Amino acid sequence: MPEPIVLAEGLRKSFGDTHALRGLDLTIPKGTICGVLGPNGAGKTTAVRILATLSDPDAGHARIAGYDVVRDAGQVRARIGLAGQYAAVDDKLTGRANLRMFARLSHLPRRQAHRRADELLERFGLTDAADRQVAGYSGGMRRRLDLITSLILRPQVLFLDEPTTGLDPRSRGEIWDNIRELVTDGTTVLLTTQYLDEADHLADDIAVVDHGHVIATGTPDQLKATIGDRLDVVLQDPDALNQAATVLKALTTTEPTTTGADRLSVALPGGSLKLADVVRELDRAEVAAADVRLRRPTLDEVFLRLTDRKQTVR
Repeated sequence: MPEPIVLAEGLRKSFGDTHALRGLDLTIPKGTICGVLGPNGAGKTTAVRILATLSDPDAGHARIAGYDVVRDAGQVRARIGLAGQYAAVDDKLTGRANLRMFARLSHLPRRQAHRRADELLERFGLTDAADRQVAGYSGGMRRRLDLITSLILRPQVLFLDEPTTGLDPRSRGEIWDNIRELVTDGTTVLLTTQYLDEADHLADDIAVVDHGHVIATGTPDQLKATIGDRLDVVLQDPDALNQAATVLKALTTTEPTTTGADRLSVALPGGSLKLADVVRELDRAEVAAADVRLRRPTLDEVFLRLTDRKQTVR
């Protein structure tokens, strides 16, 4: 089997008494999108900085396209792109001038830099705004421009650190389309995000990081399957919430969670519990249900179960 284009083994990194990475392992096949998820402070950004040659690990090693990120840092930098959470473009310059500047900083000759800037502006739909000052761009346009500055040298691996933070749904969708196009062309993407629906839509594989190491990997569907399907019940009378919870716990041997004033959700056991059985038992307890349905868990639910933290997931 060919070596994965991104490989990290046993990465460790500490800042004083803070252990950011505690033996992180990561494998990303070529031409795929890997979503790296984790709570704040889990070690995601530290891992990306090491893989992007911006920081050295205290222990362990990592390779990008076969090159060691410490010993062969120059070779690695020639093969990667990095778009951080905050736009790095200059507000006072035009979009075209920004791209030309980044191309020159990447050591492209002037004529080639101009040609590459024009090519990227056309490909990503920014030609009409190319000669406008970036200060007048919308948030989505600024993020798109920031994304394409990382593509000047046609990277084999692109690191995207929360690329759609603060964007409206339409702009997020446009960035998603751009990312998919890049992968179709052969780029491998490592995506960190706090928007779990983003990882669900984009990622071929997901690595969940917590306390400095990877605690789970798999496709979105594989991770969802680890906690099983869920049963959601909407009641006609919110006052029957406790009574309904008692019925559901007896049926599933699992404590239901309250998801609203009149709503309950519970993980299903591995057996073959049927909706008809649920409705029958609720009727027997004189609990009127407005709706009863089975569903796959969301990635948010998987994330919270795996990290076991009481926090809000955006």
